[in-house]
Amino acid sequence: MNFTSISTAPEALHPALWRASQLARGSTRCVDTGHAPLSSQLPGGGWPVGTLVELLQQQPGIGEMRLLRPALQACAERRIVLLQPPHPPQALALAALGLPTSQLLWLRAQRSADALWAAEQVLRSGSCGALLFWANHIRGESLRRLHLAAQHGETLFFMLRPLAAAQDASPAPLRLALRPAAGGLSIDFVKRRGPQRDAPLFLPLTPSLLQRHAFVDRPVPVPAAARGLQPQLVQ
Repeated sequence: MNFTSISTAPEALHPALWRASQLARGSTRCVDTGHAPLSSQLPGGGWPVGTLVELLQQQPGIGEMRLLRPALQACAERRIVLLQPPHPPQALALAALGLPTSQLLWLRAQRSADALWAAEQVLRSGSCGALLFWANHIRGESLRRLHLAAQHGETLFFMLRPLAAAQDASPAPLRLALRPAAGGLSIDFVKRRGPQRDAPLFLPLTPSLLQRHAFVDRPVPVPAAARGLQPQLVQ
């Protein structure tokens, strides 16, 4: 019996399949990063919605907010949640980034368990455009739970963790390591659905009007308590 070899693109068999030499092209909706060099290196051409994305930082305040600014602006019609930021968010700095404070919700929890609970409620509510969650220590099972919760909606979900966490296993399909560089950021692709990239990507970032993107000037309103979150999300 003779068999005819037919060359079939992996994605034609199933959208979750791709060749090792190419970036994945799944069915997940993506939001443009606003940075063409970075978007060209990401599966789908942008930040995936409804999934866990990890940004592993050498330290907070190295340009991560300027990196995310275009995507956050794109989803600012819905609430943007800042959970456990390392410093109180500041209204003037956020306004300089083009992020209206009226659309921002600052959450602070006294216990890690409360922060995890709050993150899960935000993701499952479907009422928020983006969630930024700063966490120094988090267990693998908690990451998996949050990743599953993210899949219930279309929220941009970024976890900002220390660079050392790159050594730990994670369910996140996209993990980027961020280091400061003159005029921008140096980005390593720790994990992505596609070929391994050994060389870091230099991404130039335009300074904000305040020459910084961190948390300066006057603070936004008092943070909501994590356990009092649910009524605000369902209004």
